[in-house]
Amino acid sequence: MNLGIVGQAAGLFAVTNIDDILLLSLFFAQGAGHRGSARRITLGQYVGFAAILAVAVAAAFGAAFLPEPAIPYLGLLPLALGLKSAWHAWQHRDDKDEDDAQERAEGGPRALEVAAVTFANGGDNIGVYVPVFATAGLGGMSVYAVVFLALVGLWCFAGRFFATRPAIAKALSRWGHVLLPLVLITLGLLILVEGGAFGL
Repeated sequence: MNLGIVGQAAGLFAVTNIDDILLLSLFFAQGAGHRGSARRITLGQYVGFAAILAVAVAAAFGAAFLPEPAIPYLGLLPLALGLKSAWHAWQHRDDKDEDDAQERAEGGPRALEVAAVTFANGGDNIGVYVPVFATAGLGGMSVYAVVFLALVGLWCFAGRFFATRPAIAKALSRWGHVLLPLVLITLGLLILVEGGAFGL
């Protein structure tokens, strides 16, 4: 395995996914104390990133499953999830104990929600990965894919690590129900506006 390509792949992944650490920290904080939530969040992150990878590889081979004009509309996914999360937090603002009990029963974030946010946040990733994959050839593309998938695991570990640090965990526990919807809504709006969706 070419160490130069491994280094390039690691650098490219880090640059294009730095914002995912914040999202993962928020998800892990939301899932704290819920049995199986870490597994579901990690699974969701892998599913979402695998979808990004699949679209980028397909586009590099010339089969654009996701037309470029459609990419900005992926912002609707985190926007909808953020609004849903904000509505849930607003509805249960006065019954914190009951809400905690219900969330414990539900097990925190669902894998498909995490996957949807990861995929929606990956529009820029796809745009960057396609030309890199197209010029890397099949062997180079395989190295990129292996390194990326290994680093997804490291990103999940980092997100969980940050979410379980006492000071960060305390802040996320206190403000996570506000921060998660805010981050998701902002992310959705940024994707829509930067991509020019709806003529914005």
